[in-house]
Amino acid sequence: MKPRNPTRPIFVGDERTGIVQIGGGIAPDHALAKGLSGPTQPAPVSVQTMTAGYTHDIDKCVAEIHKLTAAGADIVRVAVPEKKDTEALGEIISQTSVPIVADVHFHFKRALEAIEAGVHKIRLNPGNINDRKQVEAVIDACKDRGIPIRVGVNEGSIIERKDKQARAKELGAVFSDQKHGYMLSIMIAKLEEYLDIFYERDFYDIAISAKSMDATVVIDAYTEIAKRFPHPLHLGVTHAGPKETGCIRSVVALGSLLSQGIGDTIRISYANDPIYEVEDGLELLYSLGLRERIGAELIACPTCGRIQVDLFSLVQEVNKKLEDEIEVPMKVAVMGCVVNGPGEAEGADVAVFAGDRKGIIYVQGEKVATVGEEEILDRLLSECKAFQDKVRRGEAKLGEKKVDIVPPDPMGELGSGWEKMAAARMGHTELTIEGR
Repeated sequence: MKPRNPTRPIFVGDERTGIVQIGGGIAPDHALAKGLSGPTQPAPVSVQTMTAGYTHDIDKCVAEIHKLTAAGADIVRVAVPEKKDTEALGEIISQTSVPIVADVHFHFKRALEAIEAGVHKIRLNPGNINDRKQVEAVIDACKDRGIPIRVGVNEGSIIERKDKQARAKELGAVFSDQKHGYMLSIMIAKLEEYLDIFYERDFYDIAISAKSMDATVVIDAYTEIAKRFPHPLHLGVTHAGPKETGCIRSVVALGSLLSQGIGDTIRISYANDPIYEVEDGLELLYSLGLRERIGAELIACPTCGRIQVDLFSLVQEVNKKLEDEIEVPMKVAVMGCVVNGPGEAEGADVAVFAGDRKGIIYVQGEKVATVGEEEILDRLLSECKAFQDKVRRGEAKLGEKKVDIVPPDPMGELGSGWEKMAAARMGHTELTIEGR
């Protein structure tokens, strides 16, 4: 993992919702870092999502925002394509406790109305608003209210203009050896064009996005943009598709960029319930060590012919129980046999090894129980809750002990099937001898 790329921070939210910092690390003497009293450390990467329902349906919109907030969303975006949507914003904002972003595409008045309603950030695509003075009106209104703007140059919305063809051609030569050189040249040229408008208005509270449905384009685009602009980057793969494929496409692109220190806020986009976007976005950040985990981390065996219990049902049941009842970031291992389980579960705070319809449960390396298959779930959860209570009382620490679990005797308590393996080896030996 490389250190986070320094950027000029922006701040989203207010005292009531809490303020989310995006980016950070640029010193105050940077040409664009005006108004800062000193350098800020890069903030934790934040997770965003967008509501799926109509914004003007206030009750449903508020309920959805509450659900997404409870799932861990740091910022929630809402669409405001019509005036009835911006008219609903004031009531929505007053009933929710997370920073709200207004998504504006085609009409600058929707942005002005959203700003007046108290929205915390504007998502603006200047290329879809033809009148520059209208764009400037939005910039000035945001500047007066201290509201940041995200500028997007998504692949599907950038429009080539004649007066920028020369710059695009020049950049095309720079990127000529890259597979996506033409697209990169347009994105960079378009960003330069957009940002010039903001800089001329002395406005620098900007985040940048450059999304595509192609993961490799996303990686290349953000890598080049990070070299050229000091603003925080909003990462995402647009039109990623259903969760089943979209998660792979998104994690490939976002994981690659984040591991290189690129990216300050993310949205994983699915054609599905946005709560999955939040859950998977958080898990990505947990896995990379970019956010401190909330709740248990579950480790479990993959498909294997050695499993002798209904492991997959057990894992799903354990996962659901942990989500509902465990808040401490303990590591929990559910292993289906004694072959690889002990080694793979080293470092787990609570672990179970199952075989022959039984399970042996350990807490930080100490064996605490042997139970039948039907009792594994309840006993494992009980031990997890007891360990959580000890951590909260200061009687135990997460990962305090080096877990060195000695595998149970395969011929003993679990009777995990090694007898058959040994018999098979013996039979193989006899066949080998006979074949000489």
